[in-house]
Amino acid sequence: MAESGHASSDVGHAVAVNSMLMHLVGVSVWLGGLFALYAVFFSDQERSGELTRRYSTLALVSFILVAISGLTSGYIRLYQPADLLSAYGLMLIGKAVLLIALGAFGARHRVILAGKFAERANGFWRLVAFELFVMGLAFGLGTALAKTPTPVSDAEFVPPTPAQLLTGDPLPEELTPLSWIRVWDIDPLWVTVVGFGIALYLIGVYKLRARGDKWSVGRTASWLGGMLLLFYVTNGAPNAYQEYLFSVHMVGHMLLSMFVPVLLVPGAPVTLLSRVAAARKDGSRGLREWVLWAVHTPYAWFLSHPLFAGFNFAISLVLFYYTPAFRWATEQHLGHQWMIVHFLITGYLFVQSLIGVDPQPHKHGYPLKLMLLIGTMAFHAFFGLGLMNEKSLLLADWFGSMGRTWGDDPLTDQAVGGAFAWGVGEIPTILITLYVVFQWSRSDDRERKRLDRASDRTGNQDLTDYNEMLKKLSERS
Repeated sequence: MAESGHASSDVGHAVAVNSMLMHLVGVSVWLGGLFALYAVFFSDQERSGELTRRYSTLALVSFILVAISGLTSGYIRLYQPADLLSAYGLMLIGKAVLLIALGAFGARHRVILAGKFAERANGFWRLVAFELFVMGLAFGLGTALAKTPTPVSDAEFVPPTPAQLLTGDPLPEELTPLSWIRVWDIDPLWVTVVGFGIALYLIGVYKLRARGDKWSVGRTASWLGGMLLLFYVTNGAPNAYQEYLFSVHMVGHMLLSMFVPVLLVPGAPVTLLSRVAAARKDGSRGLREWVLWAVHTPYAWFLSHPLFAGFNFAISLVLFYYTPAFRWATEQHLGHQWMIVHFLITGYLFVQSLIGVDPQPHKHGYPLKLMLLIGTMAFHAFFGLGLMNEKSLLLADWFGSMGRTWGDDPLTDQAVGGAFAWGVGEIPTILITLYVVFQWSRSDDRERKRLDRASDRTGNQDLTDYNEMLKKLSERS
């Protein structure tokens, strides 16, 4: 209901809807966590300090979500820099300053309170009072901002173009080689996801090295590269043009399902988490326990099997583009978010099954992996060629009705998208193939060295036994 409410009718509705979803998640966890803390506090006072520290972490994350979503919702209602000096703009600046100060003060207050939780009941009610004060001030600022008239654009009214009627946003400028670098369409949801992904990974690496353990610089660089590429796909030119050009949409698809996972998987996030996060001793589940549980469930065993991962990765192309799922992901905002998550997960599972560093339940041989890669390359080629030779438009009432006066015609653009699916999609597949061959070679070297060491320990007894076997066979013949 919230996704289809007033936020969906705002200018820049994609940003507005994502901000609304972030806001609802943050508020629900923040306030719901406080109720949950109240429910368990008096029945489990032995763990009151630990429970408070856990809630404080959730409350801080929720505060960040609420602050980002609130400020984003206010920002999209500004038309020009001069609007910052209007009553609405000044209140927005004031809200930003107060929220930042409040967040810093609240984090410090929670740390001190959680560390001095000897007076349990008194400390608990102090925490409740402070959290309600923070919530009240944040919501009060949001309410005051909502009741303040927003700036009015001085631009002369221009009838909406076909692109605006379809997407809610004006047609972007002509796509040129420079546009791939210069044009951006920021999405606060994925900015937050990437920000948390980078921050949590670097914190884990820092903690690991602080206690004297090593962590590969290559793994860290690979993870950061994958996250930055995910940021570009969801906030750069692929996000700005994917609604208007099928070819750009296909570029984003290939980057999400092929290039990003190829960089994220070698980062080994599950291994890092299992080494950094301490196991809980009280029977509850934290982030470490939930992740390890998810990795070892029967569902994970099935989904991570190389055969299923390869089949799911390949067949998703056909099921997505030649079923109503493509229309849903194009016309509906939640469908578009589902598309991003789906392609990202299917690509990650496929790459993980082939070159994954994290622990996995399947240990299949390298010949099977190479066969899967060859099959995937062939499927990509057939799918791309099919699109290139298609004589009708996919979603003709969408891509054929944008009213573009620049770029290729929609059918030619669709053929270009097929070429991207064939050509660009093969690049990471070739890289994975080379890496699998490299792993196979290293595995053979390790096995040969192991056998050599075992032979040396027994005085070449294995060679003697082999010669004796040949001698017996010779005598028998």
